[in-house]
Amino acid sequence: MPLLSIDRLSIAFGADKLLDGASFQLDPGERVCLIGRNGAGKTTLLRLLTGELHSDSGDIWRQPGLRIATLAQELPTDTAATVFEIVASGLEGLGALLAEYHEAALQLTHDAAPEALQQVERLQHELEARDGWRWQQRIETVITRLQLPADTPLAELSGGWRRRVLLGRALVSDPEVLLLDEPTNHLDLETIQWLEEELLEFRGGLLFITHDRALLQRLATRLLELDRGMLTSWPGDYPAFVEKKAALLEVEARHNAQFDKNLAQEEVWIRQGIKARRTRNEGRVRALLDLREERRQRREQTGKARLELEQAETSGKRVIEAKKISYAWQGEPLIRNFSLNVMRGDRIGLIGPNGSGKTTLLNLLIGRLTPGSGQVRLGTKLEIAWFDQLRERLDPEQTVLDTVAGGRETVTINGRSRHVIGYLGDFLFTAQRARSPVKSLSGGERNRLLLARLFTQPANLLVMDEPTNDLDLETLELLEELLLDYQGTLLLVSHDRAFLDNVVTSCLAFEGDGKVREYVGGYSDWLRQRPAPEPVVVAKPKSAAPPAPKLARPATPGKLSYNDRRELAQLPVRIEVLEQRQQELQAMIVDPAFYKQEAAVVTQQLEALRALEAELAAAYERWAVLEG
Repeated sequence: MPLLSIDRLSIAFGADKLLDGASFQLDPGERVCLIGRNGAGKTTLLRLLTGELHSDSGDIWRQPGLRIATLAQELPTDTAATVFEIVASGLEGLGALLAEYHEAALQLTHDAAPEALQQVERLQHELEARDGWRWQQRIETVITRLQLPADTPLAELSGGWRRRVLLGRALVSDPEVLLLDEPTNHLDLETIQWLEEELLEFRGGLLFITHDRALLQRLATRLLELDRGMLTSWPGDYPAFVEKKAALLEVEARHNAQFDKNLAQEEVWIRQGIKARRTRNEGRVRALLDLREERRQRREQTGKARLELEQAETSGKRVIEAKKISYAWQGEPLIRNFSLNVMRGDRIGLIGPNGSGKTTLLNLLIGRLTPGSGQVRLGTKLEIAWFDQLRERLDPEQTVLDTVAGGRETVTINGRSRHVIGYLGDFLFTAQRARSPVKSLSGGERNRLLLARLFTQPANLLVMDEPTNDLDLETLELLEELLLDYQGTLLLVSHDRAFLDNVVTSCLAFEGDGKVREYVGGYSDWLRQRPAPEPVVVAKPKSAAPPAPKLARPATPGKLSYNDRRELAQLPVRIEVLEQRQQELQAMIVDPAFYKQEAAVVTQQLEALRALEAELAAAYERWAVLEG
C-alpha cells in the first residue's frame, strides 16, 4: 500500500504548467530522487505534497495520519533560537511547550526563585496531560544521535551544522515520509558521507532533490524526472537514465520533425484557395486545425546552457609559489608550514571540513591575505577571476542585464562582441527574465548569473569556491566540460565528489592541526591514497570563526586494544545502569511534590539529572566509537 500518491495533478504559475496531469506514488522503503531542470517545478511538487500549496486540479492521497517531515533548501532566518528550540519545533503544537519547559528548567539551575519553580511545575503538569515526556525523550535522543549542541544559538553555528539542526527537526517527529530539497548544500564531504548513512538507515519513504551525483547514485532506488510538466519514473541508476533519456529525446526530435513537415505541407495546401474550402475537403481542413492546435500546445525542451569563458593571454609557466606558509586564527593553526608550486594548466581541488581553512588558503595563494610566516610569490601576466561562494556580490535590486553588462548593451567574449540579451540566452535567461531584478531569481538562476558575469572577465587563473550549489545536473555537466577545456589554471573548492573526480588533477586535503597535504588525482584518488582510511567521525560543531583542530578518528574494531575490548564488553551494562538511574530521577522530578522541597535540594537534583544525561550521551558515543 503506498504512503502517498498523486493523480492527474496540475498547477501553473503563468502561461506554462509546472505540473500537467502528473501522477506517481511513493511506497514504504523507497528512496526516490526527483530530478529536472532549474525552474521545472521540483520544489513546488514537494510543497504540494506537504499541503503548503494547493493544486489547480487533480488529487493528492495520503495515508490517514501520515507523518511527513521536510528539509527545506533555505537555511532558517531565526538564528537567535537555540538548537533545542528548532529541533522541538518539528513537533507541531507540542514543540513550543517542550522548548519552553527546557528553557525554564535550564533557568532554574541559575535562579531557583519561587516563581521559577512554579513555572516549571505548571509546565510539567501540562506536559503530563499531553504525553509530553515521551516526546521530550525523543528530542533528546535525536539531539544526542546527531551530536547537536542543544543550548547553542543557531547564529553561532556554521551553515553545515545548521543543516544538521534542520535534519534533526525533520527526524524528531519520527516521520513515515521524508522530503529533502538539496540536502547536501552547505555540507562538507564528511558530513555528506554521514548524511548518506543516516538516510540509508531510514525505513520510511524518501523523496529527495539533489545535484550531487554521488549521493544520487548511492541512495536512489529509482529516479523521478519532472520535464515540461510531466512526471516519468525511471528504474535503474543515473548513467542508465542519461543513456535512455538521450535515446528518447532523439525519437521525440524525429517525431517532431516529421510532424512539422506534414503541417507545412497542409499549410501550403490550405493557401491554394477555393479547392481547400470545397465541401469534400472539410475533413482535411478540420484535421489541419487540429494539427495547428497540437503544434501550439507542444512544449519544447528547455535548451542547454552554452557556456564559454573569456580567455586572457597566457600566464607565465609558474603561477603561484608558496614556501612554508603558516596562518592562524585566534590562536588556532589553520595552515602550518605549507609549500606548493602551482604551474600553468594545473587544476587543483581543495578538500576539508567546513571551517577548516579552504577559503583562507585560497586568499593566501592569490595574495588577498598575508601569511603569518612564509612567502607567496605570484607569477607573471596573471589575470584572476573569483567565483563567490556566498553570492554576496550580487545586488538584489539590480536587473540581470545590469549585473552582467553594467549598463552596456554588449559584452566581449574571446574577441567577439555579443549583445547581452543573446549572451544571457546562453545561460538560459529569456529576454523577459534578463530584465528582472536579481531578488526574483531562484538559487539555480543566481548561480547561472554569477557564472555569466564571471565568464565575461578575461582570466587565466580561475578561483571557484563552491560553484555547483543549486545547479541542475545538465548545467553541472556542461560546467565540467568547460573547465576541462579551459587552458588556464583552476583553484576549486567543492563538496561535490563526482565534480572533483571529473575536473581536478590534484587535491589539497586539510588533515587537521594546520596540516595540508597534496594528493594526485580527484576525490576518489585521495580516498585511496590517504593514510589508513577509517570510519567518518563528524567534528563537533564550530562557531562562525575557524575551528579548532579536527578530532582524532576512532580505531577500527579489528584494531582494538585489550583494554578497549574489555571496555566495550562492559559498556552495555554501564549504559543500562545509567538509564535506570535516569528513569528514577525523571520519575522523581515529574512528581508534583518534588518542587515543594527546598530550592537547594531541587537545584541539586536537576543538576544531577543533567550530569547523568551527559554521562549517558558520552557512554553511547564511546560505544559507537569502539564498535566502529
